[in-house]
Amino acid sequence: MASPSIRPKARRYIRKFFADEHLGSAEVNSIPEALAREKLEIKHGADGVKLFTGAIVGGDIGVLPMPLPMATALVQQAHHYGKPVFAHPSNAQGVNIAVDSGVDVLAHTAPMMGPWDAAFVKKLLDHHVALIPTLTLFEVEAKKFGESEADEAGDIAAAVQQLNAYSKAGGDILFGTDVGYTEAYDTAEEYRLMNRAGMDYRAILASMTTTPVKRFGNTSSKGRIATGMDADLVMLDADPAADITAFSRVDMTMRGGKVIFDRSAPTAP
Repeated sequence: MASPSIRPKARRYIRKFFADEHLGSAEVNSIPEALAREKLEIKHGADGVKLFTGAIVGGDIGVLPMPLPMATALVQQAHHYGKPVFAHPSNAQGVNIAVDSGVDVLAHTAPMMGPWDAAFVKKLLDHHVALIPTLTLFEVEAKKFGESEADEAGDIAAAVQQLNAYSKAGGDILFGTDVGYTEAYDTAEEYRLMNRAGMDYRAILASMTTTPVKRFGNTSSKGRIATGMDADLVMLDADPAADITAFSRVDMTMRGGKVIFDRSAPTAP
């Protein structure tokens, strides 16, 4: 469970969501306020913290960056409590604030930033930052906000290039989508786009299994099929080596040795 995203300012629809769900606002205006908010979320059981280092607020501001000293203080406090920090970066400034502050994971690619060159990829590698692509997010966002087809294609192409550059350089890639914020529950398109970015089925499989296990320190119980390990297994109905979208066609899921989903069961969706 991650904390509610800490940000300098929220979009109007996020404010409405907080109000409708009776949640406290995660907007902060000072470093002491931000640290207090983060500490409260950790106390309440957050396993990680998410920062909006580039908050899309629209209007004349566009993207509002989180001040680097605030982001750095939040990262340091989270790490003090042994919690990983994720960042929603949006644009080049947001990405650089995330990286310079010591964030562990970029929760999205950042099409607004444009292509990642070799120098920037090296910076990410030097800071040991992991990347969650969330490529289908930008298709959903483009349709939601009425972007042209050309702009949508440009956003996706930029995100795909960023993923290609970082995965090819050996950066840690963690699979993830924005389901919950979006209603794009079918992951097939995400796999297609990751494959378009040069990731074969082995690399995509690693992004869902061994890479997150190593990143979050669970190698003693997860990441291998062996005696004594957690029996968390997913069985597919086809071979992703032949069809990359097979990753989205789950036949059976086992957690801790117990079947929690079986497509052949009468109550299965």
